[in-house]
Amino acid sequence: MAIKEGLRPGGRSARVQESVHSAVRQLLEEQERSSVTVPQIAARAGVTPSTIYRRWGDLAALLADVAMARLRPDSEPANTGSLRGDLRAWGEQYRDEMSSDLGREMMRDVQCSQAPGYCVGILTGQLETILDRYPDDAQTTSVDRLINLIVAPTAFRSLFSTAPLPVEELHELIELALLR
Repeated sequence: MAIKEGLRPGGRSARVQESVHSAVRQLLEEQERSSVTVPQIAARAGVTPSTIYRRWGDLAALLADVAMARLRPDSEPANTGSLRGDLRAWGEQYRDEMSSDLGREMMRDVQCSQAPGYCVGILTGQLETILDRYPDDAQTTSVDRLINLIVAPTAFRSLFSTAPLPVEELHELIELALLR
């Protein structure tokens, strides 16, 4: 008899998570966020509410988990052939995604989660990929500098302003990040 080692990929746990995440995404498309409840999600996902509470603890944690899953990039950042071009393409995409209604909701959900470093980890990976492409040009900046000069103002404006960071200002911040 074979010994089970950990959770099987695609096993029951993964199916429950995907079913619950899918139910949350569907319900958020159909109705106001404030009216979504754990019993509704459970019914849609075909699980009991206790399954959701046992796994996620509460609705806020579940919404944060769904948001964090959506934040995982599907692909590497665009490769335009230059560090400046890659940073502009990445920065504009990040700005557009985070200043959308969905992006704002995801950032708020993640703020309520128990994984505050999760977003930094994703962003660090994306920015390191870009910097690694151009080792000679990347000597003038760092991931921390890019986060401070590009990500932070973009996220701040997305969360606390009625208008996103203007693209021209984003480009100016990228230029500033590349100076040393």
